[in-house]
Amino acid sequence: MNKIYHLGTCSTCQSILRESGIGTLAAKGKFVLQDIKTEKITAAQLDEMQALAGSYEALFSRRAIKYKELGLKDKTLGEKDYRKFILEEYTFLKRPVALLKGKIFIGNEKKTVAALTEAVKAL
Repeated sequence: MNKIYHLGTCSTCQSILRESGIGTLAAKGKFVLQDIKTEKITAAQLDEMQALAGSYEALFSRRAIKYKELGLKDKTLGEKDYRKFILEEYTFLKRPVALLKGKIFIGNEKKTVAALTEAVKAL
């Protein structure tokens, strides 16, 4: 199943959905969109992402406001910590995360978005 975890109120996520063509494919039933603010990520979903990404740290956003608020930048975090924080607070997931034919695309870096767009075109 092709799926994208995003934030519906994030203009960057919405732009990537349009740019990559995922929004159109979702309308045709070829992609499942999950707004992580209104539909929490489950432990099973996060574990699936981790299996493809190789670590929970790869999925963790250090840009989240709570990262600084909780003083996490001054702490040494392990994989269990990253998993716990992502499950507790949606803002800790680096967005968007797209799962497409057994591959994962994490975040909004230009090279990631370009790779995602190419993979979507190949559908």
